[in-house]
Amino acid sequence: MKPFFEIELVPTEPGSRNVARNLQAQLKAAIVDGRLPLGAQLPATRQARAFFGVSRNTLAEVYDALLNEGYVVARRGAGTFVAETLPKAPSRAKRSGARASTHRLNTFWLRPEVTAAMGFWRDPPVQPTSRRAPAIDLRPALVDSRLFPHEIFRRVTAKQLRTLERKPASYRSPQGNQGNYHLRNAITRHIALTRAVACHADDVLVTSGAQQAFDLLARVLVVPGETVVAVEDPGYPPMRVAFAAAGAKLVPVGVDDEGLMVDRLPADVGVICLCPSHQFPLGVTMSARRRRALVEFARRHHAVIVEDDYDGEFRHDSSPLSALRTHEAADVVFYVGTFSKCMLPTLRLGFLVAPEWAMPTLIAAKNCLDWHCPTPLQRGVAAFIDEGHLTRHVRNMRQLYQRRREHLTQRLTTDFGEWLAPIPSLYGMHLSAQAHSSDDWEPVTKALLQANVKLHSFSRYFLGRETRTGLIFGFGCVDFAMIDRGLSALRKLLSK
Repeated sequence: MKPFFEIELVPTEPGSRNVARNLQAQLKAAIVDGRLPLGAQLPATRQARAFFGVSRNTLAEVYDALLNEGYVVARRGAGTFVAETLPKAPSRAKRSGARASTHRLNTFWLRPEVTAAMGFWRDPPVQPTSRRAPAIDLRPALVDSRLFPHEIFRRVTAKQLRTLERKPASYRSPQGNQGNYHLRNAITRHIALTRAVACHADDVLVTSGAQQAFDLLARVLVVPGETVVAVEDPGYPPMRVAFAAAGAKLVPVGVDDEGLMVDRLPADVGVICLCPSHQFPLGVTMSARRRRALVEFARRHHAVIVEDDYDGEFRHDSSPLSALRTHEAADVVFYVGTFSKCMLPTLRLGFLVAPEWAMPTLIAAKNCLDWHCPTPLQRGVAAFIDEGHLTRHVRNMRQLYQRRREHLTQRLTTDFGEWLAPIPSLYGMHLSAQAHSSDDWEPVTKALLQANVKLHSFSRYFLGRETRTGLIFGFGCVDFAMIDRGLSALRKLLSK
């Protein structure tokens, strides 16, 4: 295949003896500054006249010089390519003489707490003790993509693509970008069965994951510098960043064994954000009494509730508990769901069930961001739901997660009783354990990284003062053997 080559070169003066030298210098500069990316294919010498206006021999001389300097490589039968590793690659800032400047950036995004919150899954790089052993990843909210029925999803998605070939998606008014109707309709059936959320397709807005749903809600619900937003503490950091970026006044509210402490909500609160079914990260489930009190509080104070139901499909108890967004609370509750946990995070698809009075504004805000999510992907997910594949996958994962949870709980209770106590949890893909002492457990997680074990402490999730300490054990992408190895490394560290 002929490569694209559209680098602007300055022609050499006619009759000059420096044709090869000048061409070599210009190609070298293009490689160093990235206009010719690493691995890019260069034109063949037989095309020298067409691309460079020089003879074939001259171009061969130039390539030989660049080859000797290490900027290009020659592959027999394939051609000449920019080297994957350059001999000396000075940083772009040094080449241009530019200085690091932040005066044009919104300083909100430069705050350490903001960058930490948006990168709370990232850990500092370490040299593992064994290069052969895979990392044991016990961080929460992670999904093992290997367990997803990829072949089935490929088949149903391909079928939808063939449908689009025959009948392309129609382009209507911006209101049509609320999301593909087939997907919105499928979502209503899915959450009705798994979460007892009764709604219509017109109540659903399809988003690029739950994070975009939080961003949209922050854009339409927050008046900068005025709106008070209550968030669970500890809580999900990226959710609160979206509201803080919109100019909200964040107020951290504590969580106990019954969930968010409703009696500690400020009287002037406008938005209340929480995970009532499986609190992130503690894992507690909000009691029915607290749920009633929260909805009554919201109505009395003219506030709204944002319910994050990130992994509510995975229930580990025989008695189901409906979502906070019931038919009676539909006027004050915004329900946020996602396909990142029950399907794949890489899909970047979520949804928002909103009160009727807010939907037109949310659609306008969504259109301002990206108009709509990819239609072929939406149709594929809709077919995956309609044909019953999502129900089967969720049922299988429920059983697997329950076995992992029981195994993890037993190990924590048996081997870690002097340090930790598991917090009862009915849902989800992670289990939290509270420490008996008030010591900081972040040094423990950092030490575990040296053993190639990734684990989070409570401290990463607090906005205000840390009221409890402990560890969070995700079991979404670790098998039983990896759980045992990770816990063994933790016990060895604690026993020192």
